[in-house]
Amino acid sequence: MSTPIRAGILGTGHGHDVGKLRVLQQSPDWEFVGACEPDPEARVRRERDPAWAGVRWLDERELLDDPTLRMVAVESDVPRLLPLAVKAVAAGKHLHLDKPPGADLEAFRALLDEAQRRRLVIQLGYMFRYNAGFDFIRRTLSEGWLGEAHYLHGCINTDISPEARRQNAFHAGGMMLELGCHLIDMLVLLMGRPAEVHPFLRHDDAADDGLADNTLVVFVFDHAIATIESAANEAHAFPRRQFEVCGTRGSIVLQPLEPPALRLCLREARGDFQAGWQEIRVEDIPRYARDLEELARCIRAGEPLPYTYAHDALVQETVLRACGVR
Repeated sequence: MSTPIRAGILGTGHGHDVGKLRVLQQSPDWEFVGACEPDPEARVRRERDPAWAGVRWLDERELLDDPTLRMVAVESDVPRLLPLAVKAVAAGKHLHLDKPPGADLEAFRALLDEAQRRRLVIQLGYMFRYNAGFDFIRRTLSEGWLGEAHYLHGCINTDISPEARRQNAFHAGGMMLELGCHLIDMLVLLMGRPAEVHPFLRHDDAADDGLADNTLVVFVFDHAIATIESAANEAHAFPRRQFEVCGTRGSIVLQPLEPPALRLCLREARGDFQAGWQEIRVEDIPRYARDLEELARCIRAGEPLPYTYAHDALVQETVLRACGVR
C-alpha cells in the first residue's frame, strides 16, 4: 500500500470542515498532522467543540513551513478561503479548497495560475462531483439517451439558523453563493458557459439580516434554458432537493440529491433500460470520500484532476454572474 500523504487543515468554520476532518483522520490515503485556525476566537471555539476533540493545533508557520506536509485543506468561512489558499500555495502545498472560493474572480484566477506554475493540484470542494446520481446523469447525456437537452432545473434549499443567516449575508448572492454554487458546478459541467444569466435575489424572511434568502437564477444557453433555486427557509428541505434534465428523447430526475434516487424516462429502450418511466438504483457514496481519494491519487501520480482549472474558473465566473456580479 502507498505511504499516506501528510496533510493538515488551515482555517475552520466552513460547513464542510468536520466532514473533511473525518476523512483525513480515517482514510489510509492520508496522515492527518493537525489543524491551524489563525483567528484566536475561532480557535477557542473549535478547541471546546467535541467534533474537534483530540486534534493537534498548530500555528500557521508550523503548518505551512513543514516540508513533509504536502496537502492543505482550506476549510475556513468563505470570506477567508482565498487569502488562506494563497498562503498555502505560496508555501508549495497541494490544496483541497472548499467552496465557493471567495467572491473575487480575478484573485481566484491568479491563484489557479500560480498553482499551475508551481505544478500544484487544487481541488475544489463542490460536493456533487463524485455523486453517483450526477455520474448517471452525465452518462445519459454523453451517450445521447435524452437527445438534445432543452430544460434543466435544480433546487437546493435548506433551513438555517439565525447565526448561519448572518454569516451568509456577507455577500449579495446570499444562498445562491452558499448553496446554489453546488448545482451551478454541475450545470456548467453538463452545458458549458451560459450565454445569459438572470438572477433574482430576494430577501423574503422576516429576519432583519439582509440575507438573499429566496433566490432563483435563469441561465440561457444556445438551445436550452435552466433554472436553479436556493432558499434558506424551507422546512425539511433535503428530500425536495433535486436536479432534472429534459431532452428531446427523454428526461431524468435526481431527487433527492442525497442519498441519490433517480427516475429515468426514455422514448425508446436503451440497453437494460426500457421505454417510459423507471427507477434507477445507484450507489450512495459518502460525501468527500471519493474526492479526497482522487486527490491523493493525483498527488502521488503527478497528474491533474479530471476537473480542470479551466472548468473551475468558468464555474466561479458563472457563480458570480448568478450572484449579480458582472
